[in-house]
Amino acid sequence: MSLNGMRKIPQSKVAAGGRNLQQMEDIVGNGGVLKEVVHPGDGPPVPPSSSVLMHYSGYLEYSDLPFETTTNVKHPRLMKLGRDVTLIGMELGLLTMRKGEFSRFLLQPRYAYGDMGCPPFIPAAARVLFEIQLLDILDSGQVDGFVRLTAEEQNEFPLSKLMEVVNTLRTFGNRCFKQSRYEKAKERYKQAVVLLGNRAKHSDGEQEDVRAALLPLYLNLSFAALRLENPKKALKYAKIALDIDCTSTKALYRCAQAHVELRDYESAHGCLVKVQARKPFDGDVNNLLKTVTMCYKDNLDKEKDLYAKMFRGLKNPDVKMCASVAGDPCE
Repeated sequence: MSLNGMRKIPQSKVAAGGRNLQQMEDIVGNGGVLKEVVHPGDGPPVPPSSSVLMHYSGYLEYSDLPFETTTNVKHPRLMKLGRDVTLIGMELGLLTMRKGEFSRFLLQPRYAYGDMGCPPFIPAAARVLFEIQLLDILDSGQVDGFVRLTAEEQNEFPLSKLMEVVNTLRTFGNRCFKQSRYEKAKERYKQAVVLLGNRAKHSDGEQEDVRAALLPLYLNLSFAALRLENPKKALKYAKIALDIDCTSTKALYRCAQAHVELRDYESAHGCLVKVQARKPFDGDVNNLLKTVTMCYKDNLDKEKDLYAKMFRGLKNPDVKMCASVAGDPCE
């Protein structure tokens, strides 16, 4: 068993006439794509036009070494069906899978790389086997359809539909954030904020639901702005989050982080003291507070030194003081 849970078998077992080949399911009816479920998943199968998060490895027949694999990548990227998944056999296979499933697919040339192959890695008319572990499914097709609607058309749908779309966008953003694609993450969060902002509020309860959905989005926008080295934006988003929930320790912490980047240690210290009062044993808070306290003290010491030098200069008899201090006009 490999690190990501995918188990590899000698490919001779799936060669023509092999025992495993006889047990594989023909998912297209003509033998073009054969499937073997190693570990079943849960929930509905992958919807068309959705995006999937998966680990996969591709093997040539009789080969134990993959010609392509994602198993060495900690955070595989989201792949949208019909755009990022370029092999028709792999896409057809994915449409039969469920979240958490691990399966193998044997693809005939017409469903893989064709009669020409893909030199120098894939020979002509090659059968290939893919091992796929489906980690997550995001219904990006639902999002694409919803955002194409006008604001008036969106408001015709129940709030629950909007929340599904917003949650999908936030999950998209979180995936991008984990992959250090902070600009893409920011775009997804802002897209969700715009959709919530377009919602016509029909009741106080619905308005509270919208505000509750906005809170994590603004917190995430603040965090993304920090990663993009834009502390002013980070502070702006964190303050909006505080307006939504003045008791949010995460919002206060994001404010503190932004103030630190802006070298406003006094404001950062004030925010962190409030957070520490509510979370006295939080290691991140205490460590940042310790750092800010030292920076704040260093700043005060530098200001004292600066003022001391200024007053020493005023005491110098060669220095002429202004009328507001000495009573005589300056020249």
